[in-house]
This record gives sequence, structure tokens and C-alpha cells, in this order.
Amino acid sequence: MTSVPLSILDLATVEEDGDIGAALAHSVEIARAAEAGGYRRVWYAEHHNMSAIASSATAVLIAHVAAHTERIGLGAGGIMLPNHSPLVIAEQFGTLAELHPGRIELGLGRAPGSDMATFRALRRSPSAADGFPNDVRELQALLGTELPRTAVNAYPGRGTKVPLVILGSSMFGASLAAQLGLPYAFASHFSPQLLTQAISHYRAEFRPSDTNPEPYVFAGVNVVAAETDAAAESMFVRAELERVRRFLSRGREQELNAGEAMELYDSPAGLQIREMLRFTAIGGPERVREELDAFAKYADADELITVHAAPTPAERLESVRLTAPASR
Repeated sequence: MTSVPLSILDLATVEEDGDIGAALAHSVEIARAAEAGGYRRVWYAEHHNMSAIASSATAVLIAHVAAHTERIGLGAGGIMLPNHSPLVIAEQFGTLAELHPGRIELGLGRAPGSDMATFRALRRSPSAADGFPNDVRELQALLGTELPRTAVNAYPGRGTKVPLVILGSSMFGASLAAQLGLPYAFASHFSPQLLTQAISHYRAEFRPSDTNPEPYVFAGVNVVAAETDAAAESMFVRAELERVRRFLSRGREQELNAGEAMELYDSPAGLQIREMLRFTAIGGPERVREELDAFAKYADADELITVHAAPTPAERLESVRLTAPASR
């Protein structure tokens, strides 16, 4: 087994043909495989206005997956709280917690999860992010029992005490998680630059809380696992190329094809996108296990959130199975 627990961030990836229903069905397959394979939890991320990601209605997707699984932990990784009223999120996740006791958790991020035009379409102001710390505290209160019943309460939500996690890729999130005594998840699967600095700061500044007497760190890491090292390495090149194609297609009237993406693969923009995948475990099952162990030690992480970056649904599902803790 790996030295720390493994979990999964599932982006509900939509294939190039745009079949969203198939992407959501695949998310159920991933969660079932994760449950059978001994992963601790599966998270889903709130993104908007991105044709390749189908998890924008995060709470709805969690409810669907929970109804098709039995025991694995499920949560948001994360909800972008500036997009929402804390009351609405407390009601959504309070409902999930009542339907699936002990299985639901809530990761919270400060970024909008999309572009500014989409932020405006959500009827939110860019300044909403400035209130993130207070919004987290308000959400904590709504999920607890400290508010008087004569005040505004979340029903469902009150008393569920849904576990909260602060997500981030900067020192801000590390500081806030430490101050509030909450677990911290660093998004090193796409923003690797400040990983060690942020986690070190979080651990040094952590203030124990009633729910979390000790600091707890999640670190994101990409995984491309196949039956052999050579097959995984070939798969990773395809995954990199697809990442370049999709990112550099944004804002264009017509998406880039594979040939056009290959021409940009080694361009400054292409290299910047590929740098997002710096922390990726690539190989057969044994090599992936060794690379995940090494990454966990480097990151000083208590748990790894694996993002299976293989380019096709079948390859992602196989990567989940080959990496599964129960397969060791």
C-alpha cells in the first residue's frame, strides 16, 4: 500500500463529442471503482462555462453518485463559496448529509471557478471573494447548533456539522485553514508552485479546533497508470497534448485539432500548460505506488487526492483500478 490514504478528484470530463450524459455515467463508474478499490473519498469540483467539465451543479452530482454507491465518502473539492450564499450551500449539503449520513463533506474555495463574464452571469460581484473568510465562518455556524432558533437557520443543515476543508493554491488558503483549525487541501495537481511553502506555513500556524485537534493536509497529484511503464508514458504524452489543445482552444471560435495542438506543444503557452502537470505519477502499478509515496513525503501530506489524467474514459477507469489501495 501507499504510505498515506488515497482519494480521487473526478472532474466529470466530457469527451470531445460533448456527450454530457455519458460523462456523468462515467463518474458513477469511477466512484464505484473507487469504493471497491479502497479509496477514502471522491470529490467533485465546481466549474462553470467549461464544455469539458460536467460538475458545475456539484451538489446534484454528489447526490446522484451517492445514490449509486454505498459507503465511500463524497464531497466537493470544491464549492467556490464567493459564487453562493452560505445559507444555500448549508441547505444543499445539509440535505445531502441527512440523506447520506457520515458520507458527505464540503471543500471550499475562494476562486470564482470560471471567467469574470461567468461570475457576472452568476449575479455575483468580483468583490465577493473578499468576504470569503466571513462566509466560511457563517457557513460553519449554519451547519452547527450555536445559532439561536429565532435567527436564520438552515433547514436541512442545522446540526449536521458537515466537515469542512479549505482548498487553495496560495498562502491565503493555508493561513485561513490554519486560523480556523480546518483541514487544508492544496491544488498541486494544477498549480504546483507554492506547494511546500503553503503546507509548511499551514502546519506551523495551525490552531487546534474542536473538530480538528491536529492539522490535516490533502495534496493533489495527477496519476496516469497502465499495465506497463511504457504504456503509461505514451498515455501521458497524449494527455498532455489534449490538455494543451483544450486550454489553448478557449476563446477561439473553433477548437484546435490535434495537429494544431502539436504545433503549440513546445511553445511558451504549451510549456506553461504542461507545467501544470508537474506532479504526475506515471507508470505501471509498482512505479506509480513508488512515485505516490515519494510525492506524499515531499508534500508532507496526510492524504493524496489523485486526479486520473488519462485521455479516455476507459483509460481513466483502468488507472483508478490499477492505483487502488486495495490492489496493493
